[in-house]
Amino acid sequence: MKKFFSQLFDDNNTINEKSVVGFIAFVMLCIAFLVDVITGYFGKEFVINKLVFDGFMVLVLGSFGIASVDKWINKKNPTDKNENGGTE
Repeated sequence: MKKFFSQLFDDNNTINEKSVVGFIAFVMLCIAFLVDVITGYFGKEFVINKLVFDGFMVLVLGSFGIASVDKWINKKNPTDKNENGGTE
C-alpha cells in the first residue's frame, strides 16, 4: 500500500490519477445507495445533502469522462512517432 501511494504521487508513474479519484467517488456513491436501500427497508429515511450527492456524481462522471477522452486522444495521436511520421 505504501508503494502504491509513493507511485501515485510520483511524476513518472503508470497510475491514472483520474481513474483513482473516479473509482473512490463511485464507491462512495454505491455506499450511499446501499445505506439508502437498507434504511428504506427498515422504514427510515436516509437524508443526504443533494449538493454532496451531486458533487460525488460530477466527480465520477468527470473523472471517467476525462480519462476516456484522454485515452481516445492518445490513441488518435500516438506519441511514439517522430516528426516525419515514421516510428523508431
